[in-house]
Amino acid sequence: MKKLLFVYFLTAITIISAAQTSTTTAFQPPQFFDIKKLEATSVKDQEMTGTCWCFSTTSLVESDEIRKDKRSIDLSEMFTVRNIYIEKAKNYILRQGKAQFGEGGLGHDEIRAVANYGAIPLEDYTGLLNGQKMYNHQKMFSQLKKYLDSVLKKQPISEDWLNGYTNILDQNMGKAPETFNYEGKEYTPLTFAKDVLHFNGDDYISLTSFTHEPYYKSFILQVPDNFANGSFYNLPLNEFIDIVKSAIEKGYSVSWDADVSNRGFRQDIGLAVNLDSKTSYSKDAINPDMQEAPYNATIRQDLYENLTTQDDHLMHLTGIEKSKDGKTFFIVKNSWGKVGPFDGYIHVSEAYFAINTISIVLPKAALSKELMEKLKL
Repeated sequence: MKKLLFVYFLTAITIISAAQTSTTTAFQPPQFFDIKKLEATSVKDQEMTGTCWCFSTTSLVESDEIRKDKRSIDLSEMFTVRNIYIEKAKNYILRQGKAQFGEGGLGHDEIRAVANYGAIPLEDYTGLLNGQKMYNHQKMFSQLKKYLDSVLKKQPISEDWLNGYTNILDQNMGKAPETFNYEGKEYTPLTFAKDVLHFNGDDYISLTSFTHEPYYKSFILQVPDNFANGSFYNLPLNEFIDIVKSAIEKGYSVSWDADVSNRGFRQDIGLAVNLDSKTSYSKDAINPDMQEAPYNATIRQDLYENLTTQDDHLMHLTGIEKSKDGKTFFIVKNSWGKVGPFDGYIHVSEAYFAINTISIVLPKAALSKELMEKLKL
């Protein structure tokens, strides 16, 4: 997610500029119809971190808790981020520094983290210290990377190297509680995940759609932030899109990994559409029913292989709707705070989704029996 912070700043600047000119030009947000919107917790802000993967998929887990138990719980993203930072460090050391070490990750990292380490309510672990009001991991990340590289310089490495690493996490994020109280009962992170969230990591599946690997088989997705070498089931593009639509109609939300660095992703106007790269568009020309650039599996594959489409950013798909002329859009919860005309949400066209998606994570229960058989699950 190398481009994420740049995109975040560019969006913020665009939104501020739009606000400054709003007195002279009144922007009218687009309208949508036949809306199916799933419940989700409030919009959060990842701020100066590259942890969208955690914010988006934590939101998925929170929505699943609402669906299963009719209970809304804000979970600590930073508890998961801390645990995954430790996983990344171990991987980096064992691979002798020849591995991805960054702030980014993928949706399956959140699922694995909750399964292996549990979860904590946000109020019990914010990851903020000394009156801090916003997340900023730039200094901490630099310290962590510098420390790991220093460990590797002297081999065999010290047996207690992890202590120094976790000390940096403690100093910047605080120690995570081993136990905490929720509704009058004491839990550990693992017992909370099991007994309160009824969480089972095997209930989720990671999917993608590319032509360089066989369909209905799993493969290790080749993107930098897949540091854990996670496998994704590969589907034909049309089936891939239909699964997302069907899941939402059934009440299951989706964690979405996509490229958002192109001109078509406009948080400031609440729209993401598949723009023709050779055409110039004014802000007023971008609307839900505009003609979008064509898409198919070949175009999608070419953009992936020439590195135009990258895994910039993860968000949470929480609904589906139609434009005035009947085009399909997905309702997407972002993690950039309550910005834009839809208070942090953005409406993503099917064409944009088709071209720019890297992968998704969703509950297995959303899959049809026929697809489960194709995947041999």
